[in-house]
Amino acid sequence: MKIEIADRLKKLPPYLFIEIDKMKRKAKDEGVDIIDLGIGDPDLPTLKPVIEEMQKEIWDAKNHQYPLGSGLKEFRVAVTEWYKKRFGVDFDPDTEAMALIGSKEAIGHLPLAFVNPGDVVLIPDPGYPVYNAGTIFAEGIPYIMPLLEKNGFLPDLDSIPSDILKKAKLMFINYPNNPTAAIAPKSFYEKVVAFAKKNSIIVCHDAAYSEMFYEGAKSPSFFNAEGAKDVGIEMFSFSKTFNMTGWRLGYAVGHKDLIAGLASVKGNLDSGQFHAIQRAGIKALQLPDKWTDDLRKTYEARRDVLVSGLKSLGWSVNNPKATFYVWIKVPEKFASSNKDVKSISSELVKFLLQNCGIVSTPGVGFGKYGEGYIRMTICTTEERLKEAVKRLKEKCRF
Repeated sequence: MKIEIADRLKKLPPYLFIEIDKMKRKAKDEGVDIIDLGIGDPDLPTLKPVIEEMQKEIWDAKNHQYPLGSGLKEFRVAVTEWYKKRFGVDFDPDTEAMALIGSKEAIGHLPLAFVNPGDVVLIPDPGYPVYNAGTIFAEGIPYIMPLLEKNGFLPDLDSIPSDILKKAKLMFINYPNNPTAAIAPKSFYEKVVAFAKKNSIIVCHDAAYSEMFYEGAKSPSFFNAEGAKDVGIEMFSFSKTFNMTGWRLGYAVGHKDLIAGLASVKGNLDSGQFHAIQRAGIKALQLPDKWTDDLRKTYEARRDVLVSGLKSLGWSVNNPKATFYVWIKVPEKFASSNKDVKSISSELVKFLLQNCGIVSTPGVGFGKYGEGYIRMTICTTEERLKEAVKRLKEKCRF
């Protein structure tokens, strides 16, 4: 019997990070000393008080039942209290907040709740691949919003054709941005709110990197824009802020009907997040600012090592004010000497892995408008970043 996958899966490109992991494993098997600047996975441990809370809660039998519903009431209260403290915005923990099994699953599930076959979803490009995948699973039609450097990597909402807007149901935005590390001012969110209300479009703001900022450049919430609660939902991840990638914990806040719709999808597809992990998440949200301030200082020092090293090579790179990503233009000399390749960003990534033992990510993996760039992370030590720069200086004659 021949097994055929569904057509929706055939529409998906290979998942970027799985492909990179295959390349990395092959190089390791060949004995290459790999410096992994590819996937944005914090190398630092989860904060100690959070681990200690988990150790306590995992032994409590009350946490061992199905964690059904929108999350523990205590967790949702902690979420709304943190939001009030950080952004000055009030949410009802009973109707406007919910627990997630990481923000990725919620981003993928949201279109299932609100997008009908043939509806258009506005997707940033370059952008997180799950925006496109979730749209395809819901049988929606992706419409690409180019994020161009000349526009500060913000979408040009005014350029979207009227016939597209008539069919548009949902828009994804993400700031601080992955992969470009761009940040968005409150004025941008105000424009998005007006745009969404005019065109009856739901806004999903992926705020996974909201707490990864440097030099005091705190990012606003989408909900700092007046009227945002009328049109939007915002996703937050514990992965980046508290080094909890493997724990799979996040939350959503927003319009009560958007929360209810997402909860309905999740109620049919998953059974919620383990209560002990939610209780550890409460501890994370209640930590003094010093814990996350110290994390930011570590990443800022790493950023400075990598960015200054790349600039010393003559590479074009901005100094990111947020995230742990560095968005790098493919050097002109490399591009001009590889004119016939299908993807110059993929070619540079292969060159760096084969010649320098450095894993990075091709910009084209984030979409058409990511071509011509590569992304590196700072999820490794300063010493390894210095070694990476040393290898680049020795091997990259362009």
